[in-house]
Amino acid sequence: MIDGFLALYIFMLAAFTGKEIIGRVPVILHTPLMSGSNFVHGIVLVGAMIALAHAESPLAIAIGFIGVVLGAGNAAGGYVVTERMLEMFKSSKDEKKG
Repeated sequence: MIDGFLALYIFMLAAFTGKEIIGRVPVILHTPLMSGSNFVHGIVLVGAMIALAHAESPLAIAIGFIGVVLGAGNAAGGYVVTERMLEMFKSSKDEKKG
């Protein structure tokens, strides 16, 4: 039972720390930060796929599948958001060319 509380404590500490760090990032740095976080989301997705491949019980398989689906959506959504943010930085000259 202690392991569950320790995992919950680490998760809550990581969530709070992440919120504090991301909340203090200047607006101009959001695009590079999103690109870097997309890389991390890809690693999380690979980890979820490996965990799913080693799952043995139906509950572990269901949780692993949900993890893979959410990880894939998170990674894909991050690239979509990054692309939209990069579109905001294009000048009107670039839009007339293409």
